[in-house]
Amino acid sequence: MRLRHIEVFHAIYTTGSVSQAAQILHISQPAVSKSLAHAEQQLGFALFTRANNKLIPTSEAQALFPEVEQLYRQLHSVKTLADNIQRHDEGLLDIAITPALGFDVIPQAIARFSQRYPKVAFRIQTIHNDEAMQALVERQCELALLFASPNFPGVESQDLADTAIVLVYPRQLLTASPQRIKLAELADYPLIGIGDSGPVGQLIWQQLQGLGIQPQSQLQVDTYYVAARLVAKGLGVCPLDNLTALGNPDPALGVAQLQPELRVPIRALHLKSRPLSQLSQQFLQEVRTCIDNTRPNTKV
Repeated sequence: MRLRHIEVFHAIYTTGSVSQAAQILHISQPAVSKSLAHAEQQLGFALFTRANNKLIPTSEAQALFPEVEQLYRQLHSVKTLADNIQRHDEGLLDIAITPALGFDVIPQAIARFSQRYPKVAFRIQTIHNDEAMQALVERQCELALLFASPNFPGVESQDLADTAIVLVYPRQLLTASPQRIKLAELADYPLIGIGDSGPVGQLIWQQLQGLGIQPQSQLQVDTYYVAARLVAKGLGVCPLDNLTALGNPDPALGVAQLQPELRVPIRALHLKSRPLSQLSQQFLQEVRTCIDNTRPNTKV
């Protein structure tokens, strides 16, 4: 299928009408019908049947549409970027982030950055560490911002900042509302396990192992903000990064600093073959500033 065939097929499939497809594509109805006929001739099967003045996708079209939809979205992204360049906009920042950064840090960084570069477009997606390499290699993003990311071949990383690991607890369980708590005391409370969730969970597990503590948990999760919501329901305590704790305020939740203090680095990753643009470097500086602004909130 040619590019025009894909556009026509997508327009007809989503509208069910040649006339509406023509309006979307800003071409004539005969041009739509002609392009559809060419597409069906090349493919060797019909894409639509007519019923009650509507075009109904055939089973072959239904099987084809998911792939066409994915390609159509990619084409739309290319056109958006081309339009930005044509209008002399500064471009598109395509960024993947760990979910913890999405609560406050990245929204604040985008707001600050957009004051200086109001025409820059953003596309933000959330990923976990084990998805980062694939996202970078497949060009799903230009830049990945993660906790304590491992070294990947062909990937360059830079430390942006770090954040504390804190204990989030239900106030109904720790009625004294402690501001600090020793790591060893975690053995005294029901623990929501995040050991398989990534760097934060792995760091906590290693520290507890070093103390000879084998915590038992009836709840295991792999997403930090889900753990925070379980804590809010009184189901246990959980050590989390401070950014997730700050991003999930709840009167039912208390936050205590761990002793000894534990911190986890936040890193920016990109392909070595795809050096960061000046805009990306400027944005990373805003991210550093916004992470640094969270530090006073961890003091007691």
